[in-house]
Order: sequence, then C-alpha cells, then structure tokens
Amino acid sequence: MTTDPLVSTEWLAAHMGDANVKIVDASFKLPGVLPLPKDDYLAAHLPGAVFFDVDAVSDHSNPLPHMFPSVEQFGRDVGNLGIGNSDTVVLYDAGGWVAAPRAWWMFLSYGHGNVRILNGGLKKWRAEGRPTESGEVEPKPATFTASYDANRVRSMQQLIANLESRKEQVIDARAADRFEGRAPEPRPGIRSGHIPGARNVPYNLLFDAATGEMKPLEDLRAAFTNAGVKLDAPIVTSCGSGVSAGVLTLALYRLGITDTALYDGSWSEWGQAGGPAIATGPA
Repeated sequence: MTTDPLVSTEWLAAHMGDANVKIVDASFKLPGVLPLPKDDYLAAHLPGAVFFDVDAVSDHSNPLPHMFPSVEQFGRDVGNLGIGNSDTVVLYDAGGWVAAPRAWWMFLSYGHGNVRILNGGLKKWRAEGRPTESGEVEPKPATFTASYDANRVRSMQQLIANLESRKEQVIDARAADRFEGRAPEPRPGIRSGHIPGARNVPYNLLFDAATGEMKPLEDLRAAFTNAGVKLDAPIVTSCGSGVSAGVLTLALYRLGITDTALYDGSWSEWGQAGGPAIATGPA
C-alpha cells in the first residue's frame, strides 16, 4: 500500500476478495435531500460493502449534527460493521456529495491508520461498468479497539481562543455564497457568514465533477495558495457540519500536510443565534 489515502478502482477490483479488505459506503447528504443515503446504498452498492452512517456513528447526547462519538462507541459501532483492527478499510461515497473523507478522518482520529478512500467513488466504479449489488450486507461482528487522538479535532472554545492568537489558519469548505453570507444556510436558525479571519476553499474545487476523482496535486496546491492559505503554517478545516471539511483535510494530506485538525461543530455550531462573532463578505 502507498501512503496516498486514495486507491484506484483498479486496485480495489483486484483486492475485493481479500479477507482483510473491508469496503464501506460512507455516503451522506444534507438534511432534506432524498432519497436518503441509506436507501441509495440499499439500491446499489459495491459488492460486500457495509454502510457507515455518520449520523448513527455519532454522539447522540449532543444536539449538533453527527459530532464525534466516544472512543467506546466508535469501537463498538465499527466492530459491528465487521471491521477489526487488522483490516484494511476502503471507504467510498456516491462520488458527487463527497463524504468519505469525513469517515476517513474519523478512522484516523480513532487510531486506525490502515484506511483508504476509493478515488471517484461509486460514480467512477459504475461508469467503468464494474459490478454492484443491492440489499443489506450482514457483516460478522468483529472486535475493534479504538484510541482517540484529540489533536486531530478542534472545539468551538479552541477556535474562539484562536480568534486572538491566530496561531491556526481556519479554512472553510462551504460554497463562496454561504461563506460570504449571501446565501441562507440549509439548517434553520443558523446565521450566515463565516468565522472571522477564515479563508474559503470550496470543497467542490478539489474534485472533477465529471468523474468524481480528486484533482491532480498541483491543482490542489493552487486552490489553497490562491485562497491565501499558507501551507507551511497550522491549519484547521471547517464547513457546514464537519463533513465536507474532510475533503480539504484529505487534499492537504495528499500534499504532505498530515497534521491538520477538523472543527467538528463547524458552522452548525458557530452560526447559531447568539454564538461567537461572525464575518461576512470575501475572505
């Protein structure tokens, strides 16, 4: 295996029969978008793939959407998907709304380094005429012992402190009109705008919409530098609810910047009425 988090459809097709390769559909959609990701999964998924529900594998005591769960819950939920600590996990999503990177960062944050993302996801897989299957996959439960690396995640309190220190750059993955406060947020009651001082790199700039594949490294580098991001300084990624921020995290990781952090609450937390200061307009 290479250190690149991405694997090709050719690689996965050649290794699908390996007993220790576990394929996981981590598709996600914004609230209210139908059909639900689980229904899409039941209709068509890669052979043998189990479904990773980011809303289920989350802290249910927290009213914010899909916040990181306890280390015990993550281990239990992942073990119930048939994944053990010695397995190679290959995540994919539908290839349009890019969500697999969020699950990838969760696996890394909970101590599982042997995790990859299928470049192009289901979109590229199907375009190449590769097989899919329908219905539920019933995995044999496994034992997954998780450990938690808090350095990979940031809280609102840490980012409020960062407003003064400016030790870390905050990069927002939302579309420019949401970042600048020109468009309403998809979640009701959330203010429009961005964290003061944040930069904006919309996640869709990092992917080829036609194929679902991630763009070449030089294009990824240009997207960040053109947005005023210093690639040699500390970085925190953010978005609407901590999902598409993972796309920025993945792109940075592929550029060799592996020590970033993700703001789990993201704008669904910061943008609440009565929350911290916000900014509008371009970065």
